[in-house]
Amino acid sequence: MEIHQLRYFVAVAEEGSFSRAAAKVRVAQPSLSQQIRKLEAEVGQPLFDRLPRSVVLTEAGRCLIDYARQILASIGDARRCVDELKDQVSGRLAVGAIPTIAPYVLPELIGRFQKQYPEVTLGIVEDVTDGITRRVEGGELDVALVSTCQQSPALRRESLGNEPLLALLPKRHPLAKKDRVTLDDLKSQRFLLLHEMHCLSHQVNHLLEANRLRPEMALAGSQLGTIANMVAAAIGVSIVPQMMVKHHSTPGCVSLPFAPPVPERELNLLYNPLRFQSKAAAAFRREAAAAFSSPPDALIAHNTS
Repeated sequence: MEIHQLRYFVAVAEEGSFSRAAAKVRVAQPSLSQQIRKLEAEVGQPLFDRLPRSVVLTEAGRCLIDYARQILASIGDARRCVDELKDQVSGRLAVGAIPTIAPYVLPELIGRFQKQYPEVTLGIVEDVTDGITRRVEGGELDVALVSTCQQSPALRRESLGNEPLLALLPKRHPLAKKDRVTLDDLKSQRFLLLHEMHCLSHQVNHLLEANRLRPEMALAGSQLGTIANMVAAAIGVSIVPQMMVKHHSTPGCVSLPFAPPVPERELNLLYNPLRFQSKAAAAFRREAAAAFSSPPDALIAHNTS
């Protein structure tokens, strides 16, 4: 059982396709398929069911996948540990972020980090919370920017503060002339929210339920930009993060703060405490904490401690 075979095996499992996996690991598909067959011969069982349009893990494959990920993560940790013998902050760093944070925070934060630490090679992944947490637990990501997530021994959260949520209304909406709104003001409105795979959708739904509001849901979108354009077309209203409004204004929309108590969402930096923490990862955590503790115009969040 060789390291590159495990790497190919994990790639096929995650991509559900030999061709996409080959492209991901940058190897010819026949070579990848041959190595998977050798791995299956060694374990004595097929690891994948080859279906007409996809491949799925067999019972043996499901048994092996977690061990394979752990082995690959440990090898990555070993390499980083050796790299730490160097004086400078260098090496590879994999950073993740959820879609309701990534486009508004990462460009400026990554720019600052690269200017400060030019010897670090960065890889960036944008994914929903479940995908990000799985990648952090599995060793694919060193650090990640998230909001809320499930507790786990392999996940540690460092608070970056809280961010206000705003009401997003069509420009000609009767409420648009107000200085502030309440959730009660929105009880009869049609709502446009992100799909439930996004944690922001859960947060907004929980907020509405806590206030005994059950508005009509007109759209479950996959991007905040789509939501904003739909609001501008007067299809409904939404509740969005403040950082989205600051970085991407949409003609035809008005954003209003809520009257106290102001709804907020958490902003957290996530990493795996069971893995080796490189100098580059520690440096990124420091840069992120400093950026989010700056004045509001920097990266939006404010600390409540």
